Amino acid sequence: MTKVFNSPHWWPVIKFNLNFSYFIVASAAAVIYDWALTFGQELELVWNRRWSLMTVLYIGVRYIGIPYIIINMLQALPTVSMTRLVSNVVYFVLNWMGVVVNAMLGAIMTTRLYAMYQRSRNMLVFLAVIFTAVTIACGVMTAMVNKHTEAREFILSGTYQCINYDNEADALILLSVTWILSTVWEVLALCLAIWITIKHLRELQRPLGGWTVGSCFTALIQTHVVYFASFAVVSCFDLGFLSPQLSANSLSVGTQIYDGVRQILSVMQMFVLGPRLILSVRQYHAKLVDDSEAGADMISIAFRRPTDVSTEL
Repeated sequence: MTKVFNSPHWWPVIKFNLNFSYFIVASAAAVIYDWALTFGQELELVWNRRWSLMTVLYIGVRYIGIPYIIINMLQALPTVSMTRLVSNVVYFVLNWMGVVVNAMLGAIMTTRLYAMYQRSRNMLVFLAVIFTAVTIACGVMTAMVNKHTEAREFILSGTYQCINYDNEADALILLSVTWILSTVWEVLALCLAIWITIKHLRELQRPLGGWTVGSCFTALIQTHVVYFASFAVVSCFDLGFLSPQLSANSLSVGTQIYDGVRQILSVMQMFVLGPRLILSVRQYHAKLVDDSEAGADMISIAFRRPTDVSTEL
């Protein structure tokens, strides 16, 4: 049953939710803008190529993101009314969509680290075990949060507010465990990426190494280290939200800005960084192929007879 309140006591809550909805709209606009900006590359490097695991992961992350941000935006807008049942369904759907997308992002990270470690089977087994354990644990935590959380709709001074209540007061603890596990996984991935980068830089100082080490692997390092570092930063941002100081001033301007920025970074992490990583790697490999074909054409021209060259000119 929807409860109606017109007391000024609720005005700080209304203002907080209204300001937070601006950040959600901004994050949705950023995802849509990035999708429109990279759609040409997507057609060339994804849809017109032979399908692979990376193709499936790219399409999954990119096109789960669009309904996610739309649903998230609708449930946050104070002008959109939702019943209690719809609010609960939206809350559960958003949580599980986050679990699925994070699992896909983990698969992307595992695959790229596997490539950076030159297809080491030991590294693949190690990453697969850690990733599977973290994903299962996060899924279990999400199921427990959904079980103990209930959405309620209020009309506060003419605005529609959907507030999620934790019936057993342990949802925040479960969410914090999920964030900690995700942070451990992403910091581990960052450390592995930095380690192989340092190892590669040492190898570049040797007289060995041709284009395979000096160019292809360098591209992996340039794209992947930034990608893993961004993930680690966003995860640390999530953990910072558990600070007692923020909890004690949950309606302050500083908390509003922090939570809003965290929302934007989280959405960008989920739906922009992963697709961007895949596109950047495929773009680089396409450039290598074009350069090799151009080199082959130059060699063939150099070995042609002079009469042939003059005829073409």
